[in-house]
Amino acid sequence: MSLFQRLSQGLAKTREAVKGSLDRLTGRAPDPALLDELEAALISADLGVRVVSRLMERVRTQTRGGSGVLHLQGQLRAIILDGLRACAGESIARLIAKGPHPYVVLAVGVNGVGKTTTVAKLAQRLRQDGITPLLVAADTFRAAAIDQLQVWADRIGVDLIRQRHGADPAAVAFDGLAAARARGVQAVLIDTAGRLHTKSNLMEELRKIKRVLAQEQPGAPHEVLLVLDATVGQNALSQTRQFHDAVGVTGLALTKLDGTARGGIVVAVADEFKIPVRLIGVGEAVDDLQDFDPQAFVDALFEKPA
Repeated sequence: MSLFQRLSQGLAKTREAVKGSLDRLTGRAPDPALLDELEAALISADLGVRVVSRLMERVRTQTRGGSGVLHLQGQLRAIILDGLRACAGESIARLIAKGPHPYVVLAVGVNGVGKTTTVAKLAQRLRQDGITPLLVAADTFRAAAIDQLQVWADRIGVDLIRQRHGADPAAVAFDGLAAARARGVQAVLIDTAGRLHTKSNLMEELRKIKRVLAQEQPGAPHEVLLVLDATVGQNALSQTRQFHDAVGVTGLALTKLDGTARGGIVVAVADEFKIPVRLIGVGEAVDDLQDFDPQAFVDALFEKPA
């Protein structure tokens, strides 16, 4: 299966939610009820109020006075693509290749979004690109997270820095960076414990990890990667806001796009925060974690695979 086919398959539920309304309305003479239906459908797909408002403004301007028919798909594609291109960043592999080394990626996010799996899949992808990563199990609150990352490390064939369950996460991160420097590896991928974005004491712990890393290597962490679960919809916006305010998010990874009709949240988050989307997850397989490509995303949002 090609990358586009996997992406398009993963976005099937979102595509059905968006395109269904477009197909019903395109080519028809406009009336207020039709426009309200379109607006509700786009908002329900979590494309974001700002994006939807821009589209509806264009549509209402185009059809003002009751004349003309709706030609929606091309307009919507153009608006979404413009917004995503403005927020498209380099892939993590390219950032790591440019250095400095070791390049430190700190993965953060709330409980249950798939941080550990995302970090592990990213490590495997980097290995395939010829980059040697070092995994760091700084989620010391869950013994299962440490063991899960160990299984991945063994499978991929990379080293894992870990300590006992309950150890200080900042100390584990420090050990990981020190080990990476000593071993000459190119990238350090640090998994952290999930935390409610509203808990200030847990957010302070992330700040401590950042401070410790910066003391060991000025400029680290080089990437603060916020992992978001696409199925939570608009709550992803508040999560992004809180984590960005606390630790300065520099990149986004959106997971579970294959399980939701609300995949438009990628568009909403990118539009509101202008933080680069680095990765999207459209399935369980390793290859289903993809570098974010705005054009491919928009194509998959409107087109079924052949």
